[in-house]
Amino acid sequence: MSKNEPIRRIESLKPLSRDHHHGLLLCWKIRQGIKLNIPLERIKKYLDWFWGNHLQSHFTVEEQYIFPILGNQNELVKQALAEHRRLRRLFGKDDGTYKFVSLIEEELEKHIRFEERVLFNEIQAVATNERLKQIELHHSDTKFLDNLSDTFWG
Repeated sequence: MSKNEPIRRIESLKPLSRDHHHGLLLCWKIRQGIKLNIPLERIKKYLDWFWGNHLQSHFTVEEQYIFPILGNQNELVKQALAEHRRLRRLFGKDDGTYKFVSLIEEELEKHIRFEERVLFNEIQAVATNERLKQIELHHSDTKFLDNLSDTFWG
């Protein structure tokens, strides 16, 4: 597959890939907020909202229904789980600096790109129809409702 060719995602994983898209938009919003010198409290408030309303449940679905397709001993799954642990710690902490918020943005973007470009490709190559149905049962494709109470990103 060439770098410019889009990844063909199976239907069962498309809702999770759409979640990833919103996670990448979060990263963009963080970068915009920093670039525009938005007070850190405003950015952090949005980060906390995104974590509690979207990212936490996304991680849970991946860990319970997606990663077991390859097994927790798979090296790619081990990497994803380690990144989830790191992101949980980062989202749960607040050191009050732009550098820290930037670290969250960098780690989240790197993690999403890894899952989309590497891990999900491996998963969809081996997933059985039964496993795919389980994913669909536990993660529906609901419309993303953003928190627009403070659109600090412009």
